[in-house]
Amino acid sequence: MITEIARIDIHPGQEREFEAAVAKALPHFLAADGCDGVDLYRSVEHPSHYRLMVRWETVEHHTVTFRASEGFAKWRALAGPHFAAPPQVEHVHSVLAS
Repeated sequence: MITEIARIDIHPGQEREFEAAVAKALPHFLAADGCDGVDLYRSVEHPSHYRLMVRWETVEHHTVTFRASEGFAKWRALAGPHFAAPPQVEHVHSVLAS
């Protein structure tokens, strides 16, 4: 299992609209081949900073399959207008859990 961590900074004051857009986009993630769940976290100290964490079977399920899909296009159409900058994305895997 791979976790995509996307740091997303949005335009201040658009937090409610961004969260609603992510909620609308959620079915597109969950329907994607290889997607095993999505979590959205909001910074306490910086309310316009978010972390979108998506669990994928493989990196390719995200970078190849999902990014080439209609679901990805719909996600970007919903959430993209709120981005203050392009999201910064990395993929991680667990090396220690309790």
